[in-house]
Amino acid sequence: MAGVPTVAASSAAVCRRLLSVDSSFPATKYLSSSTSSSKCYSIGGLNPLPCRTAVLPSRKLVIRAARVESEGVSLGFRAPEFELPEPLTGKVWKMDDFDSYPALLVMFICNHCPFVKHLKHDIVKLSNFYMKKGLAVVAISSNSVTTHPQSQDVARSFGAVCTPEFFLFKKDGRRPFELVYHGQFDDSRPSNNMRVTGRDLSLAIDSVLSGQPVSPIQKPSVGCSIKWKPEG
Repeated sequence: MAGVPTVAASSAAVCRRLLSVDSSFPATKYLSSSTSSSKCYSIGGLNPLPCRTAVLPSRKLVIRAARVESEGVSLGFRAPEFELPEPLTGKVWKMDDFDSYPALLVMFICNHCPFVKHLKHDIVKLSNFYMKKGLAVVAISSNSVTTHPQSQDVARSFGAVCTPEFFLFKKDGRRPFELVYHGQFDDSRPSNNMRVTGRDLSLAIDSVLSGQPVSPIQKPSVGCSIKWKPEG
């Protein structure tokens, strides 16, 4: 993501440093395996038609993807340790590197997922805005297992199941980061014609940075399923 700092194990973004691993994802720490093992989606409804003089009705573009909701992770969950390299520099980032920050946003993303592509510009804008206010941001892509298989171990340790998936952690003093928000970016989806606002995630971040409690009523994130490499 250009616009959000990124650290990488299949792809992870950290805070404050603006890196550009993929021009579509400006400034973020982006931890990433360099290549994607499989695409997250396919597009149907575009079969070639023979030439005709009559005007054919337009066909609606249909996005087909394994649609999954984030679930199964309880609020209060402590952020797992990770150790992932940043693709552009080779620097290894650890959870300890963020101890000085009051809040940490960990995102699981995929460059080819239509749900991520739908939000990517606004994810970058939101990340840049809140990094200036003290938020640390990490983006991790775990669909790439060829060169960085450890990234999927990180995804499993967080309980991630889809892309995009958002984990917002709060830190109180010397206590470990604890999960306070595990929900959607907003109500917008690739084909529901709703404007992207980032409202849900923004409200949660505002609450954390202002010392206010985050509402436990949270809508799950919806996206492409993470393509797990078989274990063993």
